Amino acid sequence: MIDASDEFLSLSTKLFENREDLISDVRKIGLLQGYVMVIKISKDNSYVVMGCDRGGCYRTYSTLEDKKKNSVSRWINCPFKILGRRTAEGLWKVEISSLLHNHEPSTDMAGHPCCRRFAEEEALQVKQVSRAGIKPRQILSSLRQKNPGLLAISRNIYSKIAQFRRESLGGRSIIQALLDELGDAGFSHNVKYDHCGHLTHLFFAHPTSIELTKSYSNVFVMDCTYKTNKYKMPLLEIVGVSSFNKSFYSCFVFMQKEEQQDYQWALEMFSKLVGADNHLVAIITDRELALMKAIQVVFPMTPNLLCIWHIEKNILARCKGQFKEDSYWVSFMSSWTALVKSWEVSTFNEAWNYFQIEYC
Repeated sequence: MIDASDEFLSLSTKLFENREDLISDVRKIGLLQGYVMVIKISKDNSYVVMGCDRGGCYRTYSTLEDKKKNSVSRWINCPFKILGRRTAEGLWKVEISSLLHNHEPSTDMAGHPCCRRFAEEEALQVKQVSRAGIKPRQILSSLRQKNPGLLAISRNIYSKIAQFRRESLGGRSIIQALLDELGDAGFSHNVKYDHCGHLTHLFFAHPTSIELTKSYSNVFVMDCTYKTNKYKMPLLEIVGVSSFNKSFYSCFVFMQKEEQQDYQWALEMFSKLVGADNHLVAIITDRELALMKAIQVVFPMTPNLLCIWHIEKNILARCKGQFKEDSYWVSFMSSWTALVKSWEVSTFNEAWNYFQIEYC
């Protein structure tokens, strides 16, 4: 046992104006000696019990499975204990219970979670910059530049960000919070759940995108990303083209799978967005057969064109290796480019004639 009585005994002869001053002095003396003092039990305007942060012990488990979950514990049932009590006059005094420690003082205080806590100003900075998408390690570097004595580690940044997220959710699930945000921002959205109540599909479109979609409902490009989010849900992006030959996002759809029924639900939501009065001239996709079949069901009168960029990408991947000399490959690509340009001109003329017949 190690006795840390000198400075603490002097506290028993002092009177403190409030509880916070008593706690502050106990913690300062503890840190000077290499120990961290924490509040064990407290009752406002009555008493506070403080002890070593290594005091107490984890409960024991009875089953072998529970024992496997045990990890190394900081708690070693240190007996150190100090009681702070409020007197009848409204002042606070210290009563010594035990000044003994069953462990050596720490030489590196970073091993104590209490020493890695952020000040209010630092916590506010973590909250602000994390919302801007700054990575935790960069946030920690910034904090250490302002406070070289900061003992926090990256895990503390992650924990603080998780705390802020829980507070922002306000007891809601992540999906419910997302739907509330979409509704408050005026997004048009719809969802689909499975028989277990799990969300499988999410459709959403920004108000400005809705206006653009209704104004320029001629040509749309559809493509699906592949598992680029933590939930491993494909994201279907539908992009329109304005009269200024500029692209704009029309809507987005998270889907459970990339199968025909998934695409069909997404296109049905998109069809409602476009409106019954607007007729699509063309839909451009890659050679995603499930998507192409869904287009035939939801938009049977709309031509489905294959994206030239995807075609050329496949040609480059599968055909270049068949040419023994680079000159043959260059000649082939020149002929292919000329063929594509002639096809684009004829397709444009056909589309323009169709547009004049239908809408002019």
